[in-house]
Amino acid sequence: MLLAMIPARMGSQRLKLKNLRELSGVPLITHAIRKCIAAKIFDNIWVNSEHPAFGKIAIEEGVNFHKRPKELANNTATSEDFIYEFVKSHSCEYLFQVHSIAPLLSPDQIKRFVKAMIDGDCDVLLSVVNEQIECTIDSKPINFTYEQKTNSQELKPVQRITWSITGWRSSTYIKAYESGRCATYAGKVKIHPIDRIAGHIIKTEEDLLLAEAMLKAIKRFRG
Repeated sequence: MLLAMIPARMGSQRLKLKNLRELSGVPLITHAIRKCIAAKIFDNIWVNSEHPAFGKIAIEEGVNFHKRPKELANNTATSEDFIYEFVKSHSCEYLFQVHSIAPLLSPDQIKRFVKAMIDGDCDVLLSVVNEQIECTIDSKPINFTYEQKTNSQELKPVQRITWSITGWRSSTYIKAYESGRCATYAGKVKIHPIDRIAGHIIKTEEDLLLAEAMLKAIKRFRG
């Protein structure tokens, strides 16, 4: 059983009501639902939220609605908590979290990600963007040295986790959570590269404006 879960809190700190903000005239949450449907790979698709407004959208789009407990919808609740509550409520072999704030991830990319997890026989699959440029942490080089200048194309890429889409083997997740360990990275972890456009995450007004510009450019390019 392959389940898609689209998390959608009504509250958000940096971009108010972000899941209901529109991209090309369509709410971000609706973009996510329609992409999951178009991928034609999930047994069931669920919107996971504490607010009934998202339940109405889910029903209108023909998918399921999971009403999250209110205590798992505030700013102190972690993703580990609400994912555990969801996966305990809905039996599945694999759970795929598809974020509405990654609206440029395509149905085909979703399908390839799901197949990569199943074929890769892993417990966790993370979506990443390969950044093949000099990167540092606290002014300390990660993939280069200050001792010499290296051409960017020769650098080892830094793998930036985007959370556009993430996959978990539910049994491994549940076991780790219930034993008090970090469930997000429990078991055998693999990564799956996606392109920079698919990895664009909307957290601010600027991010939304950039997504709108990129979507228009994509439509012009495709004719």
